[in-house]
Amino acid sequence: MSDAALAPAGAVPVGTVAANVPFLSSVVTAANAAGLTATLNAAPALTVFAPVDDAFKKEPAAQVQALLTDPKMKPVLVATLRYHVLEGKVAKDALVGKHKTMQGTDITITGSGDDYVVNGKAKIICGGIQTKNATVYLIDTVLHPAS
Repeated sequence: MSDAALAPAGAVPVGTVAANVPFLSSVVTAANAAGLTATLNAAPALTVFAPVDDAFKKEPAAQVQALLTDPKMKPVLVATLRYHVLEGKVAKDALVGKHKTMQGTDITITGSGDDYVVNGKAKIICGGIQTKNATVYLIDTVLHPAS
């Protein structure tokens, strides 16, 4: 077991924390394939909407495989992953509304209390997880930017 796996999440950057969470293996694999893990770990402050593994199971398997392995699909993979990330840490009480993603377009979050939805599709199933450089919200659906 690595030292990162033993450290409190708040002392470790987001990509490293995610790599040590078994139900985030799909998004970690995607971030690695896109070459974004180091970027995420080096960023000073982010908000990440991390799809859990079950979210990826809702996607067509052939599409996921192509995104992960076809070099021509890498720009789509990068754009999709960047659509799940905001610059700056967004606290739960500031979630509702429109937010500019690192991909360049907006996401809209609605809800209150413990019931929040991103773009009317992805339910936040756990949120406000603090890492060294990010606030992480686990979501049940992969988000896709408009084509």
